[in-house]
Amino acid sequence: MSFQVVIPARYASTRLPGKPLLSIAGRPMIEHVWRRANQSGADGVLIATDDERIESAARAFGAEVIMTSPTHPSGSDRLAEVVGRMGWSDETIVVNVQGDEPLLPPANVAQVAALLEKHPGAALATLMTPLTEPADFEDPNVVKVVADHRGRALYFSRAPIPWPRDGRPPAGTRLGWRHIGLYAYRVGALKGLAAMAPTGLELTEKLEQLRALECGMAIAIAEAGEVPGPGVDTPEDLARVARHLQTLRDGG
Repeated sequence: MSFQVVIPARYASTRLPGKPLLSIAGRPMIEHVWRRANQSGADGVLIATDDERIESAARAFGAEVIMTSPTHPSGSDRLAEVVGRMGWSDETIVVNVQGDEPLLPPANVAQVAALLEKHPGAALATLMTPLTEPADFEDPNVVKVVADHRGRALYFSRAPIPWPRDGRPPAGTRLGWRHIGLYAYRVGALKGLAAMAPTGLELTEKLEQLRALECGMAIAIAEAGEVPGPGVDTPEDLARVARHLQTLRDGG
C-alpha cells in the first residue's frame, strides 16, 4: 500500500502558544509525532507549517518541511496546499496527522490509509473508539460519530449521539463512538473539499468533516485497532503525556 503523511503544525495556540515546540521527554512535541508517523510505513512524511521556528526545529531533527500560507483557516486547507505543490495524483492517499498527538499509534496511521484503499467509493476515511464513560459521552469537546452497517459515517456531533431515549445502558457498556481526528484523503477529494465554502452543519457544530457529508462525500470509518493516547491541548495534557512517555522509557 502506498500513502503519504502530512503533519500540519501551527505555532499559535490559545491555551498553549508554541505547542508543537514544547518539550516532552527532551524532544519537541512535533518530533514525537513525526517519529511515530515515520513508523507507519508511509512513503513519505512531511511537516507543513507557516512558522520559521517550527521549520528550523523540524529540519534540525531531520524532517522534510514545506512552508505554507499563514492564512489557512484549517489543517485540511494547509494540507490541500501541500498536495497541490507536491503534484500528487488525484488518487494518491494522504493521511493528515495532527501535530499535537505525540502518542498516536503508528498502526492507526497505516490502518486509516488501508481503510480508504479498501473503500474505493469513499472520499476519505477515519477511525473511532468506543465511548463507555457518561462524562465523555456528554462532553461537547468529545466528538461523537454514528455509522451505518457498511462502515460509512452517518453524522458527527458534539452532542451525545445516539441519545438513549429509554435511559442509559448499564455502566461499562458502550454508549456511543468517539471520533478520532485522524483522516486519510484521496487527493482529488481533498482538493474538492478545500474549494468548497463551509456548510451550515459544519458552521453549527464547528466540525469540518461535516462539510464532506453535507456535500455528499462518503466517509469510511472503522474501529481503531489501537486506542490512541491523549492529545495535548492544555498544560495538564502535556504533563500527562510526559509521564506516559517516561513510563515507557522506564519499561513500565
